[in-house]
Amino acid sequence: MKRIHQLLRLVAVVLLFAAEGMAGTSNSLMDISTDGTRLACSNRDSGTVSIVDLRTKKKLFEVPVGSHPEGVTFLGNSHRLAVAVYSDDTVKVLDADSGKIERTIEVFDEPYGVVSNPTGTALWVTLEYPGRVIALDPSTGATLQEQAVGRFPRGLALTSAGQLLVTEYFTGIVKAVDATTLQVTDEWAGSAQDNLARQIVAHPTRPKAYLPLQRSMTNVAHGSGSIFPYLSIIDTEAGTGKRRKRVQMDSFNQTYVVANPWEVALSPDGGTLYLVFSGTNDLFVCHVLNDDYHEVEFVEVLRTGANPRAVKVSPDSQTFYVYNALDFTVDAYSTKTLKRQQSIAVTDWTGTPEELLGKKLFYTANPPMSSRRWISCSSCHPDGDSDGRTWQQPEGLRNTQALFGLKETHPIHWSADRDEVQDFEHTIRSPLMQGKGLIRGAVHDSLDAKNSGVSRELDALAAYANSHHFSLSPWAKKGLSPSAQRGKELFFSKETGCATCHSGAYYTDLQRHDVGTGQDDKTELIGPLFDTPTLLGIYRTAPYLHHGRAQTLEEVLTTSKVDDRHGKTSGLTSEQRADLIEYLKALPYEQP
Repeated sequence: MKRIHQLLRLVAVVLLFAAEGMAGTSNSLMDISTDGTRLACSNRDSGTVSIVDLRTKKKLFEVPVGSHPEGVTFLGNSHRLAVAVYSDDTVKVLDADSGKIERTIEVFDEPYGVVSNPTGTALWVTLEYPGRVIALDPSTGATLQEQAVGRFPRGLALTSAGQLLVTEYFTGIVKAVDATTLQVTDEWAGSAQDNLARQIVAHPTRPKAYLPLQRSMTNVAHGSGSIFPYLSIIDTEAGTGKRRKRVQMDSFNQTYVVANPWEVALSPDGGTLYLVFSGTNDLFVCHVLNDDYHEVEFVEVLRTGANPRAVKVSPDSQTFYVYNALDFTVDAYSTKTLKRQQSIAVTDWTGTPEELLGKKLFYTANPPMSSRRWISCSSCHPDGDSDGRTWQQPEGLRNTQALFGLKETHPIHWSADRDEVQDFEHTIRSPLMQGKGLIRGAVHDSLDAKNSGVSRELDALAAYANSHHFSLSPWAKKGLSPSAQRGKELFFSKETGCATCHSGAYYTDLQRHDVGTGQDDKTELIGPLFDTPTLLGIYRTAPYLHHGRAQTLEEVLTTSKVDDRHGKTSGLTSEQRADLIEYLKALPYEQP
């Protein structure tokens, strides 16, 4: 009966939305109250949400909310707001007039996008892992509905018709989700090369949606042909043949190259589109065309502050705001003159000055990191994560690894061909990034004399790359399950030998081994010895192995093995393999 009452309540919530006839909303790191007097932005690095009074353009509050807050949304017409706290697995409800936290709602893992219905009585949230959308009652904290919707969903928009649109982060696939049942009702697949689609916005009056994303050409290891910025346009109307088109942004304004599109915003009337590029510190202003062909028309390019990650337009259409994540400011621009009117400080950097310099270098595609502005370190490792891709590199196929625990798990790369992050000076100068580099003069060969201590900027880049830490596995929030306990015994047993190489606090012996996978790739030039990767966080880092051939942990233990050279698991029963996988999924269940 309780479940039926929750569904009836959610149906009523959706009907209220349809009755309002209001424009849809979208996930963003920034939001503006419907009366135009309050702005909220989430500050990922400092773990806070800042509240700005837009009448005075002054920060009212900075509220600590937890580790790595992402999406924020005001609740209906109120000054209450919700924020998805990504690494703490919570959704916080705040009062923007008092700066007080009203409620903390626990969710399973990695809440990213959050939107509200216009009455403020319901929230929808994407859980990037394990791939769910949940509906919440912000007043009680109750979960009204929860449903699996795909792999790694991030972007989330609620259309004026009461339909949810969800983007898969690593694939760019867009799914229509019924706001009441959370069942997937339609799907728009793009190119197999679509990647890093973290946000989507719905047009207020027309059946269109717009999402910024990256095209990753994994067969090209060259800076001018591997990664491209795109704006994808979706025809959301049912029965239109699932039409989807994309506009290449690096050739949108003649040959003006931009990189790493992050967020897009529409004016309240849907006539103007704003798109920020975090890699090159640019913003495109575009006319939205009602032609079902060109879709958007270039108006102007503006230079922003460092690492712009959000853009929003005021309800009166007079001002748009840009959040510069590494200047820690929100800048106000006139929609008429496109001139910056004011810069508002919203937070402070909480790390070391060296790490801040390194993070700015990591996220920029501008010189000296790149000469042609197509690619930055963050193009493949955003926020220290992986892009979920396997790239054809000159040495062979290489699955992108996350940076978490990098400081403690040197040497670097599957080939262990670098023993310090400063060796990435070779990558900066390579055909991939085509930058001038951070060392003035010659560079020592990798695994030879140290490149650390030669360049302040390069040491800062290393300090930032080495600063990433693991989050605990959601599969072990209540400790190891009985199945995982049995799997732990198998992992450390002599019969499997898993812990022979995956040893120590970080589950790696920091050595190279031949586990038989080198012969799977005819382009391999360095193998067959490959670095032992850490197993911490392996529950969410598919595909697996250096060439990305194993899509699941089950495949790692079965079809991707050669003569039991990668652990002796061929003799395990299906139940034992399931137990071993449960243990692997639980890593890390404590901080190393």
